[in-house]
Amino acid sequence: MVFEAKFDSFNEIAEVQKLAQAVEEPVFFESEDGSVRIDAGSFIGLFVLDFSKPVKVVTDSVYVIRRLELASRTKLAARKA
Repeated sequence: MVFEAKFDSFNEIAEVQKLAQAVEEPVFFESEDGSVRIDAGSFIGLFVLDFSKPVKVVTDSVYVIRRLELASRTKLAARKA
């Protein structure tokens, strides 16, 4: 499964990192064009991607995808308020 997201802060990225470390399924960050894929649980790998652009979160973990969807809806609702 793929979830495309634009992260606005390091805290948002760190939350995905925590999720990646909490599940058995692999979780990856991938560049928009698919040329770079890193382990989302790796701190060092986070410096490889340009998070000023949208990135993809790739995983088979339904839990991770659902948490990202919920966070995205919450962030969108906060912007509209």
